[in-house]
Amino acid sequence: MALKDHISSNNVFSYLKGDKAIWAVAALLAIFSFIPVYSASSNLAYLYGDGGTFKYLITHFVHLFLGFVIIYAIHRIPYHYFKGLSILMIPVIVGLLIYTLAQGTTIGGANASRWITIPIINKTFQTSTLASVILMIYVARYLSKIHEKKVTFKETILPLWLPVGVILMLILPANFSTTAIIFLMVMTLVFLGGYPLKYIGIILGSGILFLSIFVLSAKAFPGVFPNRVDTWISRVENFANDEDTEADYQIEKAKIAIARGGLAGAGVGKSIQRNFLPQSSSDFIYAIIVEEMGLLGAFGVMLAYLFILFRLVVISTKAPTIFGKLVVVAVGLPIIFQALINMAVAVELFPVTGQTLPLISSGGSSIWMTCLALGIVQSVAAKREEIKKQEEELSSIEDDNDNPLEILSEAI
Repeated sequence: MALKDHISSNNVFSYLKGDKAIWAVAALLAIFSFIPVYSASSNLAYLYGDGGTFKYLITHFVHLFLGFVIIYAIHRIPYHYFKGLSILMIPVIVGLLIYTLAQGTTIGGANASRWITIPIINKTFQTSTLASVILMIYVARYLSKIHEKKVTFKETILPLWLPVGVILMLILPANFSTTAIIFLMVMTLVFLGGYPLKYIGIILGSGILFLSIFVLSAKAFPGVFPNRVDTWISRVENFANDEDTEADYQIEKAKIAIARGGLAGAGVGKSIQRNFLPQSSSDFIYAIIVEEMGLLGAFGVMLAYLFILFRLVVISTKAPTIFGKLVVVAVGLPIIFQALINMAVAVELFPVTGQTLPLISSGGSSIWMTCLALGIVQSVAAKREEIKKQEEELSSIEDDNDNPLEILSEAI
């Protein structure tokens, strides 16, 4: 009976291709996330009183379950298919971003045109998260196409920088932090992809110039983008000047939570600051983790993301094609960068950005797009495994053919 169970379990895991370490760490982070989400969501349950904390736990479970379904489905698709899909999806993404921005959604009087409502399930979805993944794949495809070719800046404007510029301009009015992260990740990718440094300098200068014009225009015509631009400008200014604002209130509560956590933490479910932090289950969940589990829990979470980064480097290095190498960096690096930013905000190294902690914070859009990215990474790793297995089988056949006894027996 035990042997039968062992065989059946092996059959289950045989369907999981790709890097086993990433599968394991992603699963551990997802399982671990139920502890801080359940604890932190008590504040939301108290404020809204619509089903208690158990409701938020079930919602989080559904988001994670669908996320791992996405990883499994995507990792079974050969990664070279994403080249063509990224081209087809760029116009779709532009259309979704225009539709999202045109809605003019406001929350508390501020522009919050980041989400669209999915009609059938009546759930909101942040389109910029999908745009980020698609755009990074598109850039990786183009860089692999021009690899080891001499290109002029003029040649790359339409096929590379026009889609990047259009998508960033559509995200910027409602979400500066996401725009900045995508731009930085694109710059990192083109640098690693061998794009000429002098051209990267031109793009950086153009980006800074455009952002300056945008900010000045928003200040001159505040009615165009109600309150949102002022919000993220004031966050940066207040962070630099150390002024007392609502964002500083969140940071102060986060720092109190971290200080209370100490080395071993106050204990699971014993957070006090979850009752005061407005985004305790999403943006500031790392502070709740530190308060309840101390520095040991904080470093454990950080090491998990750094381990994923290590595996990303390994997978990228061993990828069989240039596109495979670049796409792993393109979709994997933003996950780690987002995690580090979330942690940095909690300890006041960065101003408040609204970035969640991947696979741990509550929220469907972030979880699903993180899982989409991990699925693509696993697709590349699975292809490498397949090639390695074929090489081993071929080597085994060649070794058998070189065996003198077998050659003699065949001759007889």
